[in-house]
Amino acid sequence: MTYHLPAGKALGGPYIVDITPEKAGWGHSSLRILELPPGGTHSFETGESEWIVVPLSGGCTVAAADDFSQDTFELRGRPDVFSGVSDFAYVPRDARATVTSAAGGRFALTGARCSRRLPARYGPASDVPVELRGTGNCSRQVNNFGAAGVFECDKLIAVEVITPGGNWSSFPPHKHDEHRPGEESVLEEIYYFEFAGHDGTPGLGYQRVSPSGQGQGTDVLAEVRDGDVVLIPDGWHGPSMATPGHHMYYLNVMAGPEADRAWLICDHPDHAWVRDTWPNQPVDPRLPLYTAPETSA
Repeated sequence: MTYHLPAGKALGGPYIVDITPEKAGWGHSSLRILELPPGGTHSFETGESEWIVVPLSGGCTVAAADDFSQDTFELRGRPDVFSGVSDFAYVPRDARATVTSAAGGRFALTGARCSRRLPARYGPASDVPVELRGTGNCSRQVNNFGAAGVFECDKLIAVEVITPGGNWSSFPPHKHDEHRPGEESVLEEIYYFEFAGHDGTPGLGYQRVSPSGQGQGTDVLAEVRDGDVVLIPDGWHGPSMATPGHHMYYLNVMAGPEADRAWLICDHPDHAWVRDTWPNQPVDPRLPLYTAPETSA
């Protein structure tokens, strides 16, 4: 199994990234990245998965239809992932979704196989909690648009993480590959990366995943660039390292077989002590890069 998929290696149909449970060799999590030209449109059947459509660049209209009704949501979006929080749309399973963009753009379709059919909904950018996690060179920003306890889904968990250049995130290394009620949940995870360039030079970073003794023994040490994907069926994941001078963005998509939708993690015992140092250090002054707008207008 290949866990690091450089840009262009996960193409599928109209998508520049097309990760399905079948392609990943697991049961739940999906990610598609859709690029649309000005005036472009794309439709897909949601099947047995629920989806959140979140603009990475540009805005779009999302329509969710079934045999009885149609809901349409206008997403204002954003210029890019480093400039602001985006609004988003939830599309339920057993529906037909249509994404249309007057000016064109790039859109993430985050999905998870699920049982319950929830209503289609709009998620305003103003309702997205922006969390600062860690301190010092472990500081990062988390946009919790699709986090458990923030936005209702059946199985899907999706968040965005921005790591300032030179910092480490997803640290201390952690895992979620064992069912331990109240302590750890089983979640398949997808990382999708983008980087801020500097004077025309593209950014890059590094991603580590090490075996935890569970599952497939996932082992990754990858140089990651714009559009790369890392699949994490199991294992300790972290750090995610941003090279100096280049902010790193990654989109996390998670889902699993647990009855409760929860992000319960276990820190690597060799590095868990790092959390104890955070109260003694300031948060990186570059954060937050931005906050959620006060209103959705």
